[in-house]
Amino acid sequence: MYLKRIRSLIVYALFLTSYLSFAQKDFQGKAYYETKVTLDMDNFGGGNLSEERKKQIADRMRSRLEKTYVLTFNQFESLYKEEEREGSNSPGWGRFGMSGNMAQGPQYKNIKASKLLQESDLFGKQFLIDDALPEFEWKLESETKTIGEYLCFKATTVKKVPEGMFGFGRRSREGDRPQENEDREREITVTAWYTLQVPLRQGPGDYWGLPGLILEINEGRNAIYCSKLVLNTNEISDIEKPSKGKKVNKQEYDAILKKKMTEMREMYRRDGGRDRRR
Repeated sequence: MYLKRIRSLIVYALFLTSYLSFAQKDFQGKAYYETKVTLDMDNFGGGNLSEERKKQIADRMRSRLEKTYVLTFNQFESLYKEEEREGSNSPGWGRFGMSGNMAQGPQYKNIKASKLLQESDLFGKQFLIDDALPEFEWKLESETKTIGEYLCFKATTVKKVPEGMFGFGRRSREGDRPQENEDREREITVTAWYTLQVPLRQGPGDYWGLPGLILEINEGRNAIYCSKLVLNTNEISDIEKPSKGKKVNKQEYDAILKKKMTEMREMYRRDGGRDRRR
């Protein structure tokens, strides 16, 4: 108990020192994040594919799904944007894994104003999501680990995600009725690792609200890792707010997305799940 208290005092002193240091200057920086996905290929293709073929498909999917992002930030604002790959003209698969149909653009967060702006291309139509920042009920844990040169603390929260978020779902036996779980939500535990050495309440994607910059996120089969952190660089320009697209709030956008996903599932069923390129 005594050692734990001493440790807490050291952590608090570290946080206070970092905070006072950053508060005295116009603090800014860039964090580079890599996304990783764990694919379950056991039953892919009805279990009829060879291991070599599964590996080929998995490698191709990872090349599409795994990306690099840059989080440009100051004390209150941030812009999270995909870093374009050299020689790639593809708009990307975004977080849905459907090339050319859904692409997530730059995302702006202002923690002082609780403001979120997100550009999104949905089936060729541009939207601008304009809403308040999502609220996360973070549970601060005592576990620590080092990421690069930064001491990080663990935090967890519970998040609801749609059952069919990453695909169309399996066909029903009748072929024309949606499965029961297609519109359900499930809860997943999200684990974050944040550092008090950068006492900003920012993080990758939608995530924010911890007493330090989030350097790692693990949510289900997806993970986001900070690979590089540059602080107080003079090369950073003003953070530009996304402005392109039809303005909608998050609830309106999710309703449009749900409708489009339902239409795609029905189209897939009518086609019998066949590959149209044949």
